[in-house]
Amino acid sequence: MGILEKISEIEKEIARTQKNKATEYHWDYSKRNSPSIELSFWNLLNLQQSTFLSLMTSTASEAASYEFTTLTCIPGVIEYKGANIQLLDLPGIIEGASQGKGRGRQVIAVARTSDVVIMMLDATKGEVQRGLLERELETVGIRLNKRKPNIYFKPKKGGGISFNSTVPLTQCSEKLVQLILHEYKMFNAEVLFREDCTPDDFIDVIVGNRVYMPCLYVYNKIDQISMEEVDRLARQPHGVVISCGMKLNLDFLLETLWEYLALTCIFTKKRGQRPDFGDAIILRSGASVEHVCHRIHRTLASQFKYALVWGTSTKYSPQRVGLSHMMEHEDVIQIVKK
Repeated sequence: MGILEKISEIEKEIARTQKNKATEYHWDYSKRNSPSIELSFWNLLNLQQSTFLSLMTSTASEAASYEFTTLTCIPGVIEYKGANIQLLDLPGIIEGASQGKGRGRQVIAVARTSDVVIMMLDATKGEVQRGLLERELETVGIRLNKRKPNIYFKPKKGGGISFNSTVPLTQCSEKLVQLILHEYKMFNAEVLFREDCTPDDFIDVIVGNRVYMPCLYVYNKIDQISMEEVDRLARQPHGVVISCGMKLNLDFLLETLWEYLALTCIFTKKRGQRPDFGDAIILRSGASVEHVCHRIHRTLASQFKYALVWGTSTKYSPQRVGLSHMMEHEDVIQIVKK
């Protein structure tokens, strides 16, 4: 019997077998004796992002009840608070993706260039999917919801290893730092710990190719679990619970995504005219008037005289400000040139 016929026979057997404690062993035996069924049931991660993409954007991404309906990267655009947020529907990641299985390296390469990772998880399958995905991303140097360790490290051509710290260290010592450096064939370097970091943090600094990015763990299908489980998942750090099937909590997800992207909408105004609320300038939070000038035109900052700003960043409206004034969300700005 060929592998396809064997899979078909097992699927028919599973369909005929009623799910209860008496037949649980039969189910497990059938799955264990078919490599393909085992792969589909246990090792593959069904991320369910295709339905989410279709709901949140105007892009039609194929969605189905079986796993891996997305085989290529499908882009879509979310229009929110005046910004166009590009959403990439990537193929699902399997265990071993970091070693190249299932085109995992290509998928992960796209994830490394993103501003935020949305990890779509099945609320009915617990934390298994999340753990597998985190391990695969961790292996290729993607650090989720972590910031770069505050460690100064500079290789030198001579002089040995210079070690110092500005805070008490409880996880690393000078001797351990030297051992780690020797493992990487480094015998001359300057090291300064500005925070109490772990040995793994120090290794990340040495390697230097790590990517630190925010991640939202989005638990879908909450309509299929108990309220107690929904409450538990919603309280997880960086977790959001939704139901694509019943369109539950999608507004809150968008609001949380906006916060993680740390974007700011700035509106412009010409002298004697009303503000242009139809076309916002999208900047990172913490942007100054100078950043706004550079976004409008690269030579505008050199011709800048002053700006009038209306909004929450000012003490009164309008307020006359300079290039260093920090803008806030939905401020209105009028730039006056020399």
